[in-house]
Amino acid sequence: MNTSNPYQDDRGNNDRSITREGGGDLPYPGKGGAAVPAPGGPFLAAENMTGGYGAADILHDCTLTVEKGQIAVIVGPNGAGKSTAMKAVFGMLNLRGGHVKLDGEDITALTPQDRVAKGMGFVPQTNNVFPSMSVEENLEMGAFIRKDDFRSTMEQVFDLFPILKDKRRQPAGELSGGQRQQVAVGRALMTQPKLLMLDEPTAGVSPIVMDELFDRIIEVARTGISILMVEQNARQALEIADRGYVLVQGANRYTDTGAALLADPEVRRTFLGG
Repeated sequence: MNTSNPYQDDRGNNDRSITREGGGDLPYPGKGGAAVPAPGGPFLAAENMTGGYGAADILHDCTLTVEKGQIAVIVGPNGAGKSTAMKAVFGMLNLRGGHVKLDGEDITALTPQDRVAKGMGFVPQTNNVFPSMSVEENLEMGAFIRKDDFRSTMEQVFDLFPILKDKRRQPAGELSGGQRQQVAVGRALMTQPKLLMLDEPTAGVSPIVMDELFDRIIEVARTGISILMVEQNARQALEIADRGYVLVQGANRYTDTGAALLADPEVRRTFLGG
């Protein structure tokens, strides 16, 4: 496919059924601080994270790294701390140990808002659209922090998810679950993120919709955007992962390439159902 859209290429699922109709304490919220230059290392380096929402720690020396343009997937049993690890990377809970670096800068002291300005985009699992606003208005909200003309980015999002262009005037709350997920991802892309974080992007959608969303995620990564994703559909997620993390009780249990984790008999038996 020849296209100027950076999110599209000639790879992927031919079934476009959803895209076409039919350390130290870091209080949050807080004033934050300044990013500290720390050159070298992975594009995202969230290392030795320890902390939680109150006095009890949920994360225990947890480390997540993502290189530029990679897809990193976090899997594990319920209650393993997967979503908590994502929120820690985004600055939404107290860290009593460890640090978060993005593109060589230590951003551990930054608020979530400041991290967005530095290049993080975060799509939570639930309540991730403005239901009374139109699709187009939701996307415009994603561009709120931008000072430039964002219309070309919106067209790229519409090329990535054509059904959103068809429904651009429709309230997001009237869309199907899969279409709402597209709106949420599209709004995050409107910030022009360097790192896109997705918390359970395929929760509650059909297998066909899941496959198509994974295809679009691969296309986004191929533009050089790093992806950090939590997924309950562990086997399917690891199939597209450059890097995989299995968390148990807030700590790293297994870390390897997605293919290696899929081939690991212990990982398959314990976490993938054999």
